[in-house]
Amino acid sequence: MDEGSAVGERLQFGALYLTRFSAGFGFATLATLLPTYVNLYDPSGLVLGLFYAGFTVAQTATVVPVAWAGDRYDKRTVLLAGLALSVVAYASFSFAAGSVDVVLARALQGIGATTTGILSLAMVGELAPDAERANRIGRANAFRLAAGVGGALTAGFLYEQYGFDVVYSVLVVLLLVAIAGVYAFVERDGTRVAGNPFADLAFNERLLTLTSFRAQYAVAVTLVRSWVLVYAGLEVAEGGLGYAALVVGVVAVAEKLTNMLCQPSSGALSDRYGRALFVFLGGGAYGLVALVVPFTPAIGTALGAPTEFPFLGDLSPAFVPLVVCNGLLGVADAVREPSSMALFADEGTDDGGVASSFGIRELVWRPGSVVAPVVAGLLTEGVGIEWVFFLGGAAALSAVATFLGVLSRTHGRDALTEW
Repeated sequence: MDEGSAVGERLQFGALYLTRFSAGFGFATLATLLPTYVNLYDPSGLVLGLFYAGFTVAQTATVVPVAWAGDRYDKRTVLLAGLALSVVAYASFSFAAGSVDVVLARALQGIGATTTGILSLAMVGELAPDAERANRIGRANAFRLAAGVGGALTAGFLYEQYGFDVVYSVLVVLLLVAIAGVYAFVERDGTRVAGNPFADLAFNERLLTLTSFRAQYAVAVTLVRSWVLVYAGLEVAEGGLGYAALVVGVVAVAEKLTNMLCQPSSGALSDRYGRALFVFLGGGAYGLVALVVPFTPAIGTALGAPTEFPFLGDLSPAFVPLVVCNGLLGVADAVREPSSMALFADEGTDDGGVASSFGIRELVWRPGSVVAPVVAGLLTEGVGIEWVFFLGGAAALSAVATFLGVLSRTHGRDALTEW
């Protein structure tokens, strides 16, 4: 590769990484502020679930047409459309005046997030060499997670100082910069896939093995990742810890930071030692840590955890154990995520339908991610918020057990380290 081509490739990857950064910033911002909306509008258990399910329902409806358009037409154009729609979505949160407005804005956010997520990953996977694919995807995810760290901290601080409008103005500016970067540096996509690549990839043996894991694991991650923050911010009378938005942001940062730091390295290791192994190890670790979350108040009290912190004030003994648990959840997800994404990219690139491959990955995730928040809302209002984490941990452990069984039976005992 000559110097000009190398520079062009770096600029393309840079623009796509910036896209991942802006999308991650928006997602983390809303994840941090949703407990504030819960306390502000006091929704019922069902509407609380819809704050999360509205996002995922919209994503589910968007996956197939977006993935098809990405393979059938120019991926860059579809990506730019998704970024523009995200601008509209985040601007609309400034005008939200009640629970229904939040649910509708979340739905619009879901459409934009799905479009940018699928297309940015598809283009990174397509540009990356086979031997570096998980590492490149890990880097792209690290930018998304770095934005998650910044988004969580910035959202809590800006909201407490200036309110919602300034928070969403920052998001809009970031997305506009990402649009400029993609337009200027990402080349038009020359591949065109006729017909519907979903039809062939839906029966791909390796993808079927991966989906046996992913369909169940979606329940685990959707429950645990979202409800750790709900648990931190929900009023004590409702079963939560009652932390302010800034403290919830610190809890969120723990998961984002460890995930960000570990993803590029774990991706490179999975390129070398076997991607299926890292999916198995990361998924199992996630389930075990999730089961510990409800016990963080008891753990903090037993260990005499500190309760006074600069800038954060006096907090309950659960704070430090909760931050540690969320950090460990980030490590576990960093072990799993780049290897899983690379396996989907491998199959899609080989068959000429990389956007559709990532579309299948997203589509399999959706049933669990749509149902899980509603179930979590009902559990929170009914038997108690701790049961959300018990269900999430059990779902993760069930997923890795199923994955190991299907992998061994279909592809042989050595498949765990050969994939």
